[in-house]
Amino acid sequence: MHFLEQIDLFEGVETNRLEMLMDRSRVRSFAANSIVVNEGDEGGSLFVVQNGSLKAFLTDDAGREVTLSLLDPGAYFGELALLDDAPRSASVIALTRSELLQVPRSAFLELIESHPPSMSVVVRNLVARIRALTDDVRSLALVDVFGRIARVFNRLAVEKDGMMTIERRLTQQDLANMVGASREMVNRILRDLTAGGYIEIEHQRILLKRKLPHNW
Repeated sequence: MHFLEQIDLFEGVETNRLEMLMDRSRVRSFAANSIVVNEGDEGGSLFVVQNGSLKAFLTDDAGREVTLSLLDPGAYFGELALLDDAPRSASVIALTRSELLQVPRSAFLELIESHPPSMSVVVRNLVARIRALTDDVRSLALVDVFGRIARVFNRLAVEKDGMMTIERRLTQQDLANMVGASREMVNRILRDLTAGGYIEIEHQRILLKRKLPHNW
């Protein structure tokens, strides 16, 4: 399968059209802890994660950080830069050494100009992504901190040796930044979940031993 065919943004676009995009794109490598884009930077390209792990985040004037998403292979960011000239709306940092495919807007515009049906496919996929982001906003606005933590756990956990496991290293501050809460609140919830036998934290991974309760 063609690499870009595995990306939901381009699901349904013809393979030969995606090959044109690949020919106009380039792979860039970033060391761990290096900034890929800064909020406010000029846009102009889409990035697709080929290898590594990254984080998209926002900071305020006081230096407080909110994690928007964790990005693993197959994830992408900067998709709006394909359609407008607005600056970057968030910052992205490489958590580990990472390789990203950079797709320039000029190549995307050439694609849709030469093959207009591709535009309707991409727009449909973008709408689905926006709906998912709306659900995330609804969670932050209407769900309590425990519910947000449970949502993150369920999204990140994968089955391993018969148990749902979060392999990604998450500090309490990382989790707090993801759910929009204080580290102290996250600490209390994790302690209670551990004491109740719902989770176990070992070797920087989290085991979900039982189905999480509906309420904290």
